[in-house]
Amino acid sequence: MSISKNNCPVPFDQQPLNEYLVLKKSWFFSWSIGNNKQYIIKIIYLFISLFIFIGLLMLYIFINNLNHYKLLLIDLFICDIIVFIIFMRLYLGWSYILKRLLSATIFYEESGWYDGQVWIKKHNNLIQDRLVGLYEIMPYINRIKLTCIIIMLVFLLEYFLYFLF
Repeated sequence: MSISKNNCPVPFDQQPLNEYLVLKKSWFFSWSIGNNKQYIIKIIYLFISLFIFIGLLMLYIFINNLNHYKLLLIDLFICDIIVFIIFMRLYLGWSYILKRLLSATIFYEESGWYDGQVWIKKHNNLIQDRLVGLYEIMPYINRIKLTCIIIMLVFLLEYFLYFLF
């Protein structure tokens, strides 16, 4: 799937398709590309483990100082913020790769001297990169966006519940 050296002067590790393959194999980004069931299960495991860890830590620190309902809601706030930050990092990583795949030009550095070069993709490479971007990465980005919106709505709900107790 990579572009040969004869067709592309861009170093191997800076070619967008190769960046995509590396990102897809990395531990942090790979768990966001499974099917919907695996994706939801991993989010639930992440949230529950954060909730238990932060809850025990807060219970130890604020054992007698706060109402237990407020302590529970603060724990949920903190978990939501951490999960939101994780998903923002996922979104930024995937959107960077998508931008490089969809672009007709590639900015790269041929040597370590920060002498940026621009390569205009050939027609076949551009079509291949855009197909990968639109049909492989776009569904991940849309799912991550939806997850971030849900996290923000849950955060707002918890915020209003905090003031009811």
